Amino acid sequence: MEKNRDEKAGKTQENMNRQEVLFGDRNDGKLIVSFSENDLELRADFIPPAGGGRFLSANNVGAILQRLNIVYGIRWNTIQEALEACSRDHRQIKDVLVAAGDPPINEVTEYFEINPLLTQSGWTADDRGRVDYRSRSPFIIVKKGQALAKLRPRREGKEGRNVHDAVIPFEVVRTEGLSGGDNTRTEGSLILSEINGQLVESKKVLSVQETLVIKGAVDYATGNIVFPGDVMIEGPVSDGFKIYSGGSVTIKQTFDVTEAVTKGDLAVAGGIIGRGAALLKVGGGIRTKFIENCRAAARKAIFVDSEIINSSVFTLEHIEMGDRGMILGGDIYAVHGIKTGGIGKKAGKSTHIHCGIDFTAQQEKEKNNNRLRILAAKLDKVRELLAAGAEGEKRSKIEELLRRLEEEQQNASARVTTLLDHINTDENAVVEVSGEIRPGTLIEICQIALFVAEPLRKVRIRLDKAGGKLVSGPL
Repeated sequence: MEKNRDEKAGKTQENMNRQEVLFGDRNDGKLIVSFSENDLELRADFIPPAGGGRFLSANNVGAILQRLNIVYGIRWNTIQEALEACSRDHRQIKDVLVAAGDPPINEVTEYFEINPLLTQSGWTADDRGRVDYRSRSPFIIVKKGQALAKLRPRREGKEGRNVHDAVIPFEVVRTEGLSGGDNTRTEGSLILSEINGQLVESKKVLSVQETLVIKGAVDYATGNIVFPGDVMIEGPVSDGFKIYSGGSVTIKQTFDVTEAVTKGDLAVAGGIIGRGAALLKVGGGIRTKFIENCRAAARKAIFVDSEIINSSVFTLEHIEMGDRGMILGGDIYAVHGIKTGGIGKKAGKSTHIHCGIDFTAQQEKEKNNNRLRILAAKLDKVRELLAAGAEGEKRSKIEELLRRLEEEQQNASARVTTLLDHINTDENAVVEVSGEIRPGTLIEICQIALFVAEPLRKVRIRLDKAGGKLVSGPL
């Protein structure tokens, strides 16, 4: 009902603005004219004559415009074209812009507007045009010193003129601009970020937060998380999504890890679940309920309440489990030792415990040993080519290749020798088990191994350096 009344009122207003203008008899050609708001425009319908009447001429139209006091912005070329079409085709020519004034240009006061580069976003596609929907993020991440907003200078206003050559005054538009809030500063015409963080706008105030707080889950609504500071996630992290943090990460539910790298600590109230290829690198320590099917490395201590299952876990400090915590399958590297409720399981993947060694040095040594094996094979083939009697330029190239491979072999061998002196880092590391170590478990301290053939209960295992073996005693 209200819509119908509005439409009816609009048509009534339109009819009030339209007026028929005659020149001569009723049967002569005529104009039906209408003025826009503020008489800024005049539009007309050109009506052909009826019953032997006369067509309108340019002089007739001029007289009509003079009668209506139309003196500014008259479009004579358009009028002439409409008159010719009306006369030639003997038909109505409707809605012709006969005269147009100049609209006023409003004055706009100065104001800060957001840097448009911060609001630009797009999908990441591979070379085949396939879109990774996890690459898009709803968060705006800024760097220290980055421009958040720029001052739009005042725009001067300009008066307009209507078709009667009357002045149309301009208005002053006061735009509510942005202002700087927490962790921002204003310098001249720019609002700058004081820190690396997330840009947040609230009530026209721009602030930069050191911590990225995600109220729900990490999924397609958030995309992958890449943030320079601390991250707090109140929901779970779905499989397939990656997290990169320049600070610490706190997750209040389960972490279904695909790939995550944090500079600080990682705290997971639920557990950490991987899919075999899951990779977790933590610059600080880890605290969680359990770790399952994951490869996790931390520079500091790792605390796990219940279980580490079929995982490769590395720390440059120690691992501490809950009173009933269990390590069930996988490879565990802890420089200063392990404290747990139990190790090993009846069937399935065996458990290997490595303590007292720097796993980073151990991995680099293995990498260099692999390189030495590859170099040895290459050197054998190069020497075979030389023995086959190559001559001239070809022989020179083979000799140069031999020289480079031998030099690379010497460097790798020297690096392995150096690493051997740095792998064993804590001869006092111990493995404490308040429950049982099941048969099939392998325990190493400073590369000296103990294979558990019979169950061991409530023991502390340490290195007897003088005897060159591991010994166990009651806990």
